[in-house]
Amino acid sequence: MSLLVVGLSHRSAPVSVLERAALAEDTKAKLLLDAVAAESAAEAAVLSTCNRIELYADVEKFHAGVAGLSTLLAQHSGVTLEELTPYLYVHYEDRAVHHLFSVACGLDSMVVGEGQILGQIKDTLGLGQELHTAGRLLNDVFQQSLRVGKRAHSETGIDKAGQSLVTFGLDQLARAIGGTDSFGEWAGGKRALVVGAGSMSSLAATTLARAGVSEIVVANRTEERAKRLAQAVGGRAVRMDEVAAELPSADIVVSCTGATGQVIAAETVFRALLSRTATSPIGLLDLAMPRDIDPVVHTLDGAHLVDLETIGNAAQDAPMAADVDEVRKIVSSEVAAFGAAQRAAHITPTVVALRSMAADLVAGELARLHGRLPDLDDKSRAEVTQTVRRVVDKLLHAPTVRVKQLAGEPGGAGYADALRELFDLDPQAVAAVSRADSPSTDEPNRGRA
Repeated sequence: MSLLVVGLSHRSAPVSVLERAALAEDTKAKLLLDAVAAESAAEAAVLSTCNRIELYADVEKFHAGVAGLSTLLAQHSGVTLEELTPYLYVHYEDRAVHHLFSVACGLDSMVVGEGQILGQIKDTLGLGQELHTAGRLLNDVFQQSLRVGKRAHSETGIDKAGQSLVTFGLDQLARAIGGTDSFGEWAGGKRALVVGAGSMSSLAATTLARAGVSEIVVANRTEERAKRLAQAVGGRAVRMDEVAAELPSADIVVSCTGATGQVIAAETVFRALLSRTATSPIGLLDLAMPRDIDPVVHTLDGAHLVDLETIGNAAQDAPMAADVDEVRKIVSSEVAAFGAAQRAAHITPTVVALRSMAADLVAGELARLHGRLPDLDDKSRAEVTQTVRRVVDKLLHAPTVRVKQLAGEPGGAGYADALRELFDLDPQAVAAVSRADSPSTDEPNRGRA
């Protein structure tokens, strides 16, 4: 079985396509369950963020896997396969691992170096474990990607190169409205409205509070969550149907909900502008996918909208830090190490089965010898037993150590087959070792093996 990823992101598709293909939470679960129910995948995990949708799977055959995963993405995203196909990318085996590690380090993010992706990868693995669609391979590769991402942030200055989408977007507003590169300078004393209470909205509210805004108002469909977030940042909570009434007095609006339709219509913003007493424009930051704020707001005088499309265009011109090259080296070395470890682990059941067969042969031959020499004293019997076992161990030591080394190299997967063929090992015995060494579905936080 091999790792395969099929997906689309801000690098391969326009925001309009990503918006239509966005997956709701319940849709992600259905997609994963359907993926492992199909013959093409044994394990599955879906990484769905505001700027990417990727389906990872452990597949037996490449072409069947690509066809199956692409079809599932189309079925569950609501975008036809014909429309989706031109924007899909495919990575397989080591290239798939390289892609995931790069994503975890923030190298593939809209804002290079942002660290929020690590939390999203952790959530992806958590959902796969909860639904038992993530087994040995996906558990290994996703957990390692988290370690690689943390290593990149701790050992390099990649954090200097990247900002979160929140800070990058707010900086764009400050530059456009306040004429300054410092969001903190522009935001001080302003009133802010945060729509949504998820992780991105919480980050936005915290960032606004640190910047010294005079008031933060939080609106969310679940009032209790709005109250918790508002209390954490010293603001106040309102109902979602009160957003229109709060808009005229807001200087900064940040929206990121999980709604499938628009939350703030252009007409609502237009009416807010008519009743607004402040002379400065309203700055609106839309971080949702699909969009929360009607893109027609871009055309309204007195309002400046920054959305994911705006951020994507601006991020292309952002300078890349020298540390990015260092992170790329970390990713390459980690991919090589992960591949070697996986290939070496692949041959372990075969080596264990070989040693088990040898132990059975030794036991059988010693039993026959002791039957022929019943008068052999215990000391001599023990010496003969130890000598035979030592001879077999020495004969097997060099080839089994070497075959593990060779299996860890690129193209080394065939050594397990050669070992089984040369020693006429029972495939069922090898499979039994693999099953015994697989993670149990009853263990907490482990996936389906």
